[in-house]
Amino acid sequence: MNILTKVSVTAFALGLATETFAEEWNVSVWGKRRAFTEHVEKLAELVSAKTGGEFTMNISYGGLSKNKENLDGISIGAFEMAQFCAGYHRDKNRVVTVLELPFLGVETLEQEVAVSSAVYAHPAATEEMAQWNAKLLMTSPMPQYNLVGTGEPRDTLEDFNGMRVRATGGLGQAFKSVGAVPTSVTATEAYQAMESGVVDTVAFAQHAHLSFGTINQADWWTANLNPGTVNCPVVVNIDAYEGLSADHREALDGSIEEALDHYLDNYGKLLAKWDTVLSEKGVKKVEISDSVIQEFRAKAADPIRDAWIADMEAQGIPGQELYDLVMSTLAKAKASN
Repeated sequence: MNILTKVSVTAFALGLATETFAEEWNVSVWGKRRAFTEHVEKLAELVSAKTGGEFTMNISYGGLSKNKENLDGISIGAFEMAQFCAGYHRDKNRVVTVLELPFLGVETLEQEVAVSSAVYAHPAATEEMAQWNAKLLMTSPMPQYNLVGTGEPRDTLEDFNGMRVRATGGLGQAFKSVGAVPTSVTATEAYQAMESGVVDTVAFAQHAHLSFGTINQADWWTANLNPGTVNCPVVVNIDAYEGLSADHREALDGSIEEALDHYLDNYGKLLAKWDTVLSEKGVKKVEISDSVIQEFRAKAADPIRDAWIADMEAQGIPGQELYDLVMSTLAKAKASN
C-alpha cells in the first residue's frame, strides 16, 4: 500500500469515527393533529432543526398502536416515544394519578405544567415508569374538564344521579360519588358513544370536544363545573433515550420547554375563541351555581383524596407525600402569578 493510499484509508476511518449517525424515532399518538399533540409536533420540529435533520421523529396518529396500549408498546420497544393518559390504565401508572384527583384547585395550564413536572421528577414516578422501560419526558397540560350533553341541561347534583358520563380516572370517581354512571371509553370512541346513546354526557377539555366531534352532538356545555382534569404524559423508551448520542440527547432535552411554551400559546388561542365556537354550533352555555359546586366538592374531593392516599400507602407508594407535593407546588405557582 503506497503512502497516498494509507492517507486516504486513514482519512476515511477518521471520518467514520466522527460521523453523527442519523436517528429516526417512531412516535405513537392517536386521533388527529390537534392542540393536545402540538408540543409533540413542535418537539419533532425543533429536534430536527437543531440536529440538521440527523434526528427525526415520525409521528403516527393511531398507526402504531391503540391509545390504551401505548405504554405497553414503549415497554417492548415497539416505538421510541408515545403519549398516553393515566386513566386508561391506572394500575400501570399509579403515581401520576395523583394529578387526576378531583378539585385539586389547578386554575391555569401553566399551573398544570408546574404540578405535573414536580410529580414526574419524584423518585416514585421515575421508579414506577422504569418498570415499563419508560422515561417521563413532558406532560400534555389540559384545562379543567367540563361536560357536554344532550337534552335538558344537568345543573344540579340530582340531575347527575343516573347520568351516563364518559369520564376516566379521578373524574369518573367524582361523578360516581354523586350517583352518575361513568364509562371509560377512549377519546376516539366518545362521539359514537354519545351518538348511539351509550352515554348522555362526555367530560373533555375543549380541544377534545372539537377534535372528536362531541361538540357537534351537544345541546349544552357546563362552563364552570371544573371538577378536575386528566394527566397525559409523553414518555420515551429508556433504551432508546440512553442510546442517543450526546448531541441528540441535548437537542431533545433542550427542546422540551420551548415545545411546551408553543403548546400553551396554541391552546390559549383555542380557549380565546371557545365562546364563539359554542355560539356557532348552537350549544347553550350553562353556569353551575356555586352551591352545587361546593356540594359536589364536599362529596367528591376529600373522600376520594383520602381513599387514594390510603390505597397508595398500602401499596408502598408515598401517597401523602405526592399529594403534599402537588399542593405545595400549586401554592408556589399561584403565588408567582
